[in-house]
Amino acid sequence: MKIYTKTGDKGETALYGGTRVSKASARVEAYGTIDELNSFIGFAKTEINDEKVLAQLRKIQFDLFTVGSESATPTDKLTLANGKSRLALMISETEIEELENWMDAFEEELQPLQYFILPGGGKAATSLHICRTVCRRGERSLVFLNESETVRPELIKYLNRLSDYLFVLARYVSKINGEKEEYWNPNDR
Repeated sequence: MKIYTKTGDKGETALYGGTRVSKASARVEAYGTIDELNSFIGFAKTEINDEKVLAQLRKIQFDLFTVGSESATPTDKLTLANGKSRLALMISETEIEELENWMDAFEEELQPLQYFILPGGGKAATSLHICRTVCRRGERSLVFLNESETVRPELIKYLNRLSDYLFVLARYVSKINGEKEEYWNPNDR
C-alpha cells in the first residue's frame, strides 16, 4: 500500500465516514492543529529526561489522537443507529481530571505566580510554551467549528485544560532543570 492516494490533489480530503470536504474547512483546520500540537509535544519530549513527565506526555499524545479522531468525524457520523458511539475512544471528564491532578501535583512544588511568565527558559521549557500556544490555537479552532457544527464540550474543555497543564509543566521543567524563569514586570523596563 502506498502512502499517497492522489485523492487530495484537488484540495479536498475525506473525513471519518467518507464525507469529502475542502482542506480549508473549519473541521480540517481543527484536527490539523491538534495533529500539529501532537508533533510539537513529540519534539518537546526529546528535551525532557524526567520519566514521570515523559509518561504523562505519552498519555497526552495518545489522548490527542482521540481528540483528533473525533474532530475528524462529522457530528452526524458520531453515533450509530443504536445510539452508541462510532468511535472506540472518546475524551471524557476522566482525562480532564487527570490533567488537573497532574497540574496540582506540579504546582505544589512551584513558587506561586506573582507576574506573567515570559515564554522561554531552556529548550524543554521553551518547547512546552510553544506546545501551549499551539494548544490554544487548537482550542480556538474547535470553538470556531462549534459555531457551525456541534462539537462535544469535553473536547474544548480538554484542550483548555491541556494548555494550562503545558504552562504549569513548562514552569516545572524549568525548576527541575535549574533554569530561571523570566517575568514580565511592567516596572522593569
